[in-house]
Amino acid sequence: MSSLTVTIILFSLLLLLLFLNVPLVVSIGLPTALVMLGSGMKVATLAQRTYASVDSFTLMAIPFFMLAGKLMEVGGMSKRIVRLADCLVGWMAGGLAHVIVVASAFFGALSGSAAATTAAIGSTLIPEMKKRGYPADFVAGIQAVAGALGVIIPPSITMIMYGVCSSTSIGKLFMAGIVPGIVLALFLMVTIAYQAKKRKIRQMNTFTMKELGAAFLDAIPALLVPTIILGGIYGGIFTPTEAGAVAATYGFLAGAFWYKEINLENIGSIMGGAIVNTVLVMIVVGASGAFSWLLTSSGVSSLLGKGISSIASNKYIFLLVANLIFIFIGMFIESVAGILIVTPILLPIATSLGVDPVHFGIIMVVNLALGLTTPPVGENQYIAAAIAEVPFEEEVKASIPFLIAGFAALAVITYVEPLSLWLPGILGM
Repeated sequence: MSSLTVTIILFSLLLLLLFLNVPLVVSIGLPTALVMLGSGMKVATLAQRTYASVDSFTLMAIPFFMLAGKLMEVGGMSKRIVRLADCLVGWMAGGLAHVIVVASAFFGALSGSAAATTAAIGSTLIPEMKKRGYPADFVAGIQAVAGALGVIIPPSITMIMYGVCSSTSIGKLFMAGIVPGIVLALFLMVTIAYQAKKRKIRQMNTFTMKELGAAFLDAIPALLVPTIILGGIYGGIFTPTEAGAVAATYGFLAGAFWYKEINLENIGSIMGGAIVNTVLVMIVVGASGAFSWLLTSSGVSSLLGKGISSIASNKYIFLLVANLIFIFIGMFIESVAGILIVTPILLPIATSLGVDPVHFGIIMVVNLALGLTTPPVGENQYIAAAIAEVPFEEEVKASIPFLIAGFAALAVITYVEPLSLWLPGILGM
């Protein structure tokens, strides 16, 4: 088959299957298999390429961080983080709405997953805010978008996938995500302050140093997690993969022996949840890796790259086009699959135009993180709506101001490169 024929068949079938709401792994894997077989390749080739996509030491970090996130969610760390965030910002106009953002940023530094962040913080805060009279759709909308911080603030499973796919330092990517994560959080908090004034939501807490000190002391074991993970990686003590194992071990010890909330009754559900989440991610990685290999080996990546290069003649236009592509991809495809499919096509163009691979990775991660909050896939939206017990359509409508804030932050992150590169730069990375 010619590159053009392969391109038409692959992407037409992919979009059709996604439109028909076929599971993502089938939507990606079936067109890949059909094109491979139609091109005369053996069935064994599909199996080999799928296996090769997951046969990576670095990818072992994914199950470890999945388990660490579950341990920290059930082990009491999320509750302590929420209490600390409440003491820090709960007194501001909008009250607990700000707490959602700050707590999501803190928990993102523990879990590396947007879905885990949305579920852990949302299940703690949304019911409490409903009791205090906050509109259910309003708090669910905030949580859905704030959950994106889970994959922007390091550690991040999506960053690990980009690092593997692009041969970029995962340590640099982790450090580069900190400032953009803070920028997104600030944009969301400004929007919350405006919405709180518009909806006449009053502050309900008062700031006291005594309560802040008590909350800080109680949260110290949780706050040590990012210090241990990032300090260990940048200090050369362990690799990102080993950091995942350290995080999982620490999460178990803190939850079982310090907070005493992990026990024989819930350890089974914790392990089961981590296994299910890992399997779901890894089968998507396998199918997406085979799809990506087919794009490259059949010349589709080169063909699409030339087409995009002809439209985007300079760095700034290219970044605009790339953002539009990422936003579209994020609306339909899970972030890990999006990384594997898009990176081989766009990264060579980005580097040829002088875009730093680390900065480009952060742009992609932020885009795909926001994609988790946009329909029709919108995993965060479904989780938040379910916790708040509001219709999905109402929750999505309430999230629109926060999505706008998120995309405004994305524009700043895209075109102000030092936001991504400043911290790795001063650390000499």
